Amino acid sequence: MDGGVSENNYSSKLKTVTEGEWAGWQCYPGGDPFEDLAGPFYFRVGDDGKAVCAFRAEHKHMNGGLFLHGGCVMTFADFCLFVIARDVIDGSRTVTATFNGEFVGTAGIGKLVECTGDVVKAGRSMVFVRGIISCEGEPVMSFSSVLKKTGTR
Repeated sequence: MDGGVSENNYSSKLKTVTEGEWAGWQCYPGGDPFEDLAGPFYFRVGDDGKAVCAFRAEHKHMNGGLFLHGGCVMTFADFCLFVIARDVIDGSRTVTATFNGEFVGTAGIGKLVECTGDVVKAGRSMVFVRGIISCEGEPVMSFSSVLKKTGTR
């Protein structure tokens, strides 16, 4: 995800869902071709101002053993990083510089997968983020990352 702003970039694709299970949630259809393929991924901001990201696990998200595929979990975590850090990267082109994750659980088909997290520190050019992905209250992955601001758009 690129946190920059322009008329036709990732951020400009932000949509609020108006119907179905995800009504009231937001997403970026057409913002990132790989996320479109891997997702859909959604987020909303709670009353406390913190983001919650989520998706419903489908067959396409599973590995050969019918467990949530690690690559899907990492792709979702990368999406979440930018949502969690959205306020501090606003207006900056930003890339994932480092990513560390520990797989500690899984999710099955039809399960709701959620993520919460926080910005540990926001510097002038680096943003340190951590999060936890869970399913039914059980952890799936804990992760941390450094996002690098590469300039303004």
